[in-house]
Amino acid sequence: MALNTPPIAAKKPHSVTHHGITVTDDYAWLRDPGYPEVTDPAVLAHLEAENAWFEARMAPHKERVEHLFTEMRARIKEADKSVPQKDGDYLYWIEFEEGAEYKKWWRRPVAAGDDASADELILDEVALAAGKDYFRLGALSVSKDGRLLAYAIDDNGSERFTARIKDLATGELLPDEIPGTLSALVWVSGDKALVYSLANENWRTDNARLHWLGQPVSGDVELYHEDDEGFRVGSGLSADEQWLVIGSSDHETSEVRLVPVGDPLAAPLLVKPREAGVEYDVDVRGDTLFVHANDTHENFRLATAPLARPGDWTTLIEGSDAFYLTGFELFKDFYVVEGRRAGLDQIEIRHYDDPARIEPIVFPEASYDAGLGDNPEWDTQVLRLGYESMVSPATVYDYHVGERRLEVLKVQEIPSGYDASLYVTERLEVPARDGTPIPVSVVMRKDRAPGGPLHLYGYGAYGIAIPPGFSTTRLSLVDRGFAYAIAHIRGGDDMGRAWYKAGKLERRPNTFTDFVDVAEALAQRGYTVPGRISISGGSAGGELMGAVLNSDPHLWGAVVAHVPFVDVLNTMLDETLPLTPGEWPEWGNPIEDKAAFALIHSYSPYDQVKPGAFPPLLVTAGLNDPRVTYWEPAKWVARLRELKTDDNELLLKTNMGAGHGGKSGRFESLRETAEEFAFILWQLGVPE
Repeated sequence: MALNTPPIAAKKPHSVTHHGITVTDDYAWLRDPGYPEVTDPAVLAHLEAENAWFEARMAPHKERVEHLFTEMRARIKEADKSVPQKDGDYLYWIEFEEGAEYKKWWRRPVAAGDDASADELILDEVALAAGKDYFRLGALSVSKDGRLLAYAIDDNGSERFTARIKDLATGELLPDEIPGTLSALVWVSGDKALVYSLANENWRTDNARLHWLGQPVSGDVELYHEDDEGFRVGSGLSADEQWLVIGSSDHETSEVRLVPVGDPLAAPLLVKPREAGVEYDVDVRGDTLFVHANDTHENFRLATAPLARPGDWTTLIEGSDAFYLTGFELFKDFYVVEGRRAGLDQIEIRHYDDPARIEPIVFPEASYDAGLGDNPEWDTQVLRLGYESMVSPATVYDYHVGERRLEVLKVQEIPSGYDASLYVTERLEVPARDGTPIPVSVVMRKDRAPGGPLHLYGYGAYGIAIPPGFSTTRLSLVDRGFAYAIAHIRGGDDMGRAWYKAGKLERRPNTFTDFVDVAEALAQRGYTVPGRISISGGSAGGELMGAVLNSDPHLWGAVVAHVPFVDVLNTMLDETLPLTPGEWPEWGNPIEDKAAFALIHSYSPYDQVKPGAFPPLLVTAGLNDPRVTYWEPAKWVARLRELKTDDNELLLKTNMGAGHGGKSGRFESLRETAEEFAFILWQLGVPE
């Protein structure tokens, strides 16, 4: 292939018929029939040709990519460490060394005081990642007695982790090795055993298993097996560490079982049988069960029940339209409730002996992102918190409960310099076409000229809120005259559970129209002009990019779609794919439901590509991605190449050794952001 023309994928007729409707897919061949192994020479050749086209088109902009990368890297404190946190007899923290892509995990005995010679390196990610193109640490768990460390790693992006156990006294690895995990690693039975979940052949965790140290993995006991293909299983400990909590759930229904930590083979205690549409999670204090559930209000309530009658729930905190109760944590002398009010994070201290006593933690800004950090100890009077805003770097606090006082422990350092007074952040509301006010968070320089370029980010799925947090990479756009906006569109739960429901299933199109309406409103209000708007989103946010690319191409000056979920109909029709059965509550089941088939087909970006002009587009994919399979972006780009009538850039970059999250390592991932921003600046004609 000459590098002065883009690769054109072969068309091979293929069609499927459901509910009497036939859908053609001439690029179905890009799915390797041997997946998850991808060895088909024609498929690999096409992906490599697209990568070569990406490199050729980006080559004239390498200097800008390098400049952006250097600029972004200079904002990161290379030699950095987290604030140590006490857990039992030790203080734990992580450190990055100068130039290191990965971190090191350290601890020091509390009894050693300030004696740094007592520091122990318990896990070295740098050494574990040496010689690997990809590395990701998954679960990590120290045994209760502090002697053993269980951890799991993925070295190809497939999200199938191998668990190992390290003797921290000797530094030696135990012979125990558990491949194929996709879960936490939970110590039970006096640190003699681990509970974990395996990913089955379809990358689904349908089990909780018990491994006795020193015994063959082949003899591990299955504590629980989930028969519903749409449900996933996960395990953890209660706050007082007396109970193993085994949960099973899909996107809208859950079920929990409790097992004594000291007797993991005991018959599990079912809290309450699953009921369609009811989600709940639990924790335990003494003989009282605390339950966070949406059975009486969609924004959840907090209830209690005696362990002897775990399904007999009595309301402690009523569900509320005004307060979205997102979670809770129990401690020995008090408990903490987290939630959102008018879309903003709230943290409240509550007391077991006085239900009317509510102590909110007050933060200084009108728009921010705040939440509990790592608080491993049951008996504590100090809470670790995290806080940031679109203009305030990440800050670690200790909150002294008795004094109701915040203590700053660490503020994110930006070595190249950062002056918050140069920037302004705003929280707007703009009306959607149905009149619903959509929140928008914006950050920009105070000296920015009106009508300049604007970058709009969105996600809008799975009830995942996008908080108005801080980003050092974002500054590379903002300092070049961009306003950067986050559209808190329906489909996320930014404004409560009803906000999520208003963007799923039959109301899914609200997510797409909300995003377009925000863009148009920002232009109408003078922040920018149509055609000067760059947009980005990943995964389900990539589906959003595809939908608005089809519906309103004239608005966008550049579009970046990361691992985009764009082949929605074909994926939801294929129940053998890892995520599909569990996704039906989110999107609908087009196999059984003709209306769901018709709706998904009406917005699925791949199916709705029509001949016409499209804005410049950069698409990324991961060959080993189990969440959004590589062929979705590959097929989408192939169809766009076939049908587009313009000469705008269309680039596809597939990471051949990575998965859903792109390249691993803190600097390698930065380089991909630098490429994305260079593409945006190039397409919007922003000079260096």
